[in-house]
Amino acid sequence: MSSILLRGGLVVGPQSSAVADVLVVDGRIAQVAAQVAAPEGCDVIDASGCWVGPGFVDLHTHLREPGREEAETIESGALAGAIGGYTALTAMPNTEPALDNVALVSYVLDRGARTPLDVAVAGAITQGRRGESLAPLAEMAELGVRLFSDDGTGVQDPSLMRRALTYARPLGVRLAQHCEDELLAAGGSMNEGAVSGRLGLLGRPALAEELMVQRDIELVALTGGSLHFMHLSTSRSLDLVHDAQRGGLPVSFEVAPHHFTLDETCCEQFDPIFKVHPPLRPRADVDALREALRNGTIDAVATDHAPHAPELKDLPFDEAPAGMLGLEYAASLTFEALGDAPSPQRFFSVLSREPARIAQLRHEDARVRHGGHGGAVIEGEDANLVVFDPEANWTARNEDLHSHAVNSPYDGRALRGRVRTTIAKGVLVVSDGVLV
Repeated sequence: MSSILLRGGLVVGPQSSAVADVLVVDGRIAQVAAQVAAPEGCDVIDASGCWVGPGFVDLHTHLREPGREEAETIESGALAGAIGGYTALTAMPNTEPALDNVALVSYVLDRGARTPLDVAVAGAITQGRRGESLAPLAEMAELGVRLFSDDGTGVQDPSLMRRALTYARPLGVRLAQHCEDELLAAGGSMNEGAVSGRLGLLGRPALAEELMVQRDIELVALTGGSLHFMHLSTSRSLDLVHDAQRGGLPVSFEVAPHHFTLDETCCEQFDPIFKVHPPLRPRADVDALREALRNGTIDAVATDHAPHAPELKDLPFDEAPAGMLGLEYAASLTFEALGDAPSPQRFFSVLSREPARIAQLRHEDARVRHGGHGGAVIEGEDANLVVFDPEANWTARNEDLHSHAVNSPYDGRALRGRVRTTIAKGVLVVSDGVLV
């Protein structure tokens, strides 16, 4: 019998919190009480002063395998995720080849099962992510895939997107859209505006994102299909989705830490580390996203963890690939953005509970391999837990990264709040910030 005791942490529930001990036995939460006796041979972890809650769930992780293992592998991405407090990751399909069929999805699921975390898969919406014809959604759904996306590019053809939403509805799955109109954004490498004009760089206008958000909301209203909007970056995009939600449409959305911590002026030194799609926006949008995070109107924080080999990020700004790392710092950046008196309920809502709901990682369907994420910390639940220290002050360093890649924009940044312990699938994976 294996057991772990988290001693004296603030156990954060969906509505309230209380200081308690949490005992894990053989992969499940066995007891939550003010004082719990440690079984013989138990790993006892002092969680006093820390928050104890459900492990984080990432809706948006680029693991690069198969095809770009020099940037990341499923194993290295999982280890980076564990350091960041994640117990479940959703692997994006823009691998080489794309995850658009049963064989490739099975490969990633099997490789993921060998890691400490639960690795779910977002299957491609279209074959090869080319936006021309639908991928076999039903066959992938039979494997337990519950999220489908052509991430990296959005589905540009509205007729095809309409068919995808219609087809997905009876399957009980959700589509996820990267919202950028490629005709409007074509060739752009940063946000279109005064800064891009001064730098002489071709811009990607906010309208490229907002038009596709607006288009897809109308398609959801027409078809009744469920849709998740990925890495929204403008205040107007948020307003459009909030209006749709108030109207009862089945839509959800995520924001990425880089969009609520960094703005377009970061690109002024032409450093490709700050190149990302959708691009970093003006400070007004950054502030709007931070305010939405604080007032509880953001559904989920997703990392959009996008590793790249160093030589690719050394190319000129307009030639380098877009994307930056996120798994190891997302929790601290989210905690910081929540303000001086961050709500622990909101913290775990956007990083764990809502992402798990959107990804259907608590689904009872026998076809779904993953379960027990984002729940309450109560007896009988699967032990996917994180201990987060809100008082920790530390500095991000590239040399400490566990990812294969180092394209992080946060090297040298002072951070507040840090993951101390990660328990995934009932196993102690990270203790005192170090992989076990």
